[in-house]
Amino acid sequence: MHTVQVRLRRDAGLSEPEETPGAVTLATPFGPAALRGLPPGTVAALRALAGGASEDELARTVTEHDGDGGLLRWHLLLRKLSAGALLERAVLVPSGGEGVPSGGEVVPSGGEPVAVLRPYGGGPVRPAAPLAADARVRLSRFAVAAPEDGRLVVRAPRSPLGVELAPAAAPLLGLLADWTTPAGLTCPGLPAGTTAAVLGLFAEAGLLVRPTPEGEDPERGAAPLAQWSPADLWLHTRTREPRMTGRYGGTYPLRGVQDPLPVAPPAFAGPRIALEPPDLDVIAKTEASLTEVLEARRSIREHDAADPITLDRLGELLYRTMRQRRTFTGEDGQELADRPYPSGGAVHELEVYPLVVSCEGLEPGLWHYAAHAHVLERVADPGPATRTLLDRARSAAMMTEDPQVLLIVTARFGRVMWKYETIAYSLILKHVGVLYQTFYLVATAMGLAVCGLGGGDAAEFAAASGLDPHAEGSVGELLLGSRRGGAAGTPPGWSPEVPA
Repeated sequence: MHTVQVRLRRDAGLSEPEETPGAVTLATPFGPAALRGLPPGTVAALRALAGGASEDELARTVTEHDGDGGLLRWHLLLRKLSAGALLERAVLVPSGGEGVPSGGEVVPSGGEPVAVLRPYGGGPVRPAAPLAADARVRLSRFAVAAPEDGRLVVRAPRSPLGVELAPAAAPLLGLLADWTTPAGLTCPGLPAGTTAAVLGLFAEAGLLVRPTPEGEDPERGAAPLAQWSPADLWLHTRTREPRMTGRYGGTYPLRGVQDPLPVAPPAFAGPRIALEPPDLDVIAKTEASLTEVLEARRSIREHDAADPITLDRLGELLYRTMRQRRTFTGEDGQELADRPYPSGGAVHELEVYPLVVSCEGLEPGLWHYAAHAHVLERVADPGPATRTLLDRARSAAMMTEDPQVLLIVTARFGRVMWKYETIAYSLILKHVGVLYQTFYLVATAMGLAVCGLGGGDAAEFAAASGLDPHAEGSVGELLLGSRRGGAAGTPPGWSPEVPA
């Protein structure tokens, strides 16, 4: 036998203002919700709901105080709380049941949870259609199971709900890998009725897939979902659908855990080359207009081997795109910066590492541009890892020769993740995009060849640089070099060699 217990979500609370009889305030992750004019039975049932009770027990509480007439109002309120993602539901079995461990958030006398449906985000939550005994179902290919606070939690990307599983119910994940029916599903250690109840929680959390009326798999056929990989859909929904997560944006998840990273990273131990700042006033008088540069912008994958890019030209490009114009301290105490391109919260976590093959005045190897000092720092000599990075870049761009310079863009992840939650990595990718465009426009105005790449090798960059890839890792790459027949300040009239 099993029972189903209902309770307020664990990150919500209940209080009763003494001066207002019949009033209850619910403290939720999304703000307080005030309930007024409640009859005594509803108030008593809400108190019980805060600690957990079965729906039958809650109904009896309401009836004892308000009679049968209060039940309809109570059921409407319970449905509203459920739709607002404010309730948890637990499937409980008698204490000491075979294969069922002790523990769990919801434990009444005589019962322990084998599965708990819990909200992570906010409403609205639409109730799932009841599962018929002969309904064909399987686990969604987008479902993810991960340990959390000592429990296995299963979630689907487009639902604000998840299911916590005790070890006794964990085998269901393997049993649901292929099509089955509730009637035909047997989970060792769980009675058939309990298994069906847990499947009901799976359905509520959006973890189950049912065939279309035509008998097709909606996640693998011609439907739009077929084009998504699980990782891509998770990234998209977590960063673009805030109600799925509950914590979104500038929540400062690491404040009090660690100090924010400074704007400037630690210097590398190798030689340093001070770069000459260009005269922007002179450039502004002679260079093409923004409209002309935008119209002339192209991805150019061929470099002039007879006249390679120079150190001065590389320095000018870096100065005009990446330099740190000033620093300041935000109200949150984080050191912030101003650069020529925008950055969310002014955190400016991106760094650039020129991997040089052929640059007049600069030795080949991996360098770091110290944006705060307009200096190049030597990181590493050419070696197997830098060779792999160049080979991958050349292959991605379909070049027959090495690029003169491979600009590797990295992110100091902690700069963003100290402040932003859920959207941190997607925000970094947005910054990479605006930096790409900044590189494109300045390089075009300077008559240089530039081409952004769609992917790279973070592991090989970590090997080449010696950096911890989880602290600072590569997130973008661009090819850079001299342009055949190119002249600074004269982009109009350039013909596209390879449009992009």
